[in-house]
Amino acid sequence: MALTPETIARHELNGLCVRVVSADSPDYVGIGGRVVSESEKTLSIRDGRDKRVPKSGTTFEFRLDATDEAAGPRKGAGTAGEHDRDPAAYVTVDGDRLLSRPARRTETTGDSPWR
Repeated sequence: MALTPETIARHELNGLCVRVVSADSPDYVGIGGRVVSESEKTLSIRDGRDKRVPKSGTTFEFRLDATDEAAGPRKGAGTAGEHDRDPAAYVTVDGDRLLSRPARRTETTGDSPWR
């Protein structure tokens, strides 16, 4: 399954560029960098040094590089939009959708409440 804005919550997040758009604690807002590890309840983001950010109560913006030059940037539901002159798609994801063990989350085939 390809990594698209619609399927990002079912993929491995390690290595993706991310930025914290909003959070319950204002200390986390603005943290940005690469996801270096993920646990059930947190993301570790390398921003000069590794910072652990809770998934719950946090909104993340992930950067998806366009891999199909002919199709251009991928856009879909939940996409924050394109930044000036940047060919990547930016996808806004509520951290509560990411709450689960990474291995369990990537095995599921949808957002069904019947797991």
